[in-house]
Amino acid sequence: MTTTLKYDHIRVEKNIEDQTATIVFDRPEKMNYISMQARSQFSEIFDELNKDDEVRVIIIKGEGDKAFSAGGSIPQFMETHPEVLSHLADNVAAPERSHKPVIAQLQGFTFGVGFEIAMACDFRIAADDTLLALPEMNLGMIPGSGGTQRVARAVGLTRAKDMIMRARRIPAEEGYQWGLLTKVVEKERLEEEVQNLAKELTRFSPLAQRVCKEVLNAAEEGPLRTGLEIEGRAYGMLRSTDDFKEGVEAFVQKRKPNFTGK
Repeated sequence: MTTTLKYDHIRVEKNIEDQTATIVFDRPEKMNYISMQARSQFSEIFDELNKDDEVRVIIIKGEGDKAFSAGGSIPQFMETHPEVLSHLADNVAAPERSHKPVIAQLQGFTFGVGFEIAMACDFRIAADDTLLALPEMNLGMIPGSGGTQRVARAVGLTRAKDMIMRARRIPAEEGYQWGLLTKVVEKERLEEEVQNLAKELTRFSPLAQRVCKEVLNAAEEGPLRTGLEIEGRAYGMLRSTDDFKEGVEAFVQKRKPNFTGK
């Protein structure tokens, strides 16, 4: 059973049987550009999905076969107050804040805020025709929704400057070699690859995955000593969960575990 919710050229499709929700940028005639209104709705969408126990994995994709998203609506930047612009990164970070695994399904143009959203996801599966870019330099601007920071952390300062300061378009294979992408596949296999990953992720304890994501994100943001302390406390906490007990019993009994998230 699939249910669909609609926002400003974004629709959300929930598949109860697969335990997934798919967020679709739905403006293919405009390369799925993302309006200011859609940005503000993005956090709202994730807030709702985070509370939905029927959803275990979230997928983000673009409608059509030309683009994930070619970026934001350029004219709207001139109509938006600078104070509002300075907080756009909060909405784009919604996938990162989500306690559920988030997969970006990329193809074609993945530019500007589209790429910044993808970088806030946990997994980036890309078709071999994907082009990655932060082209803001062409407008006399810099990426403002997390692009400079997430790219630099992912690929290092030298490559980040090469990409961002030159407004370079990075082909999928180069993006994979740099560490920007989780996997690159033939375009005709993209949907299948993403669905297989989503299915795989639903096998695991939702509680353990939530904690693991939090620990890994904390590791990126803080010093090693702090990260090790957070990891240790999380490890000890999970020891007392029903899911861990179930996992151990299933291992001993040589059967598949039935995780409940408790």
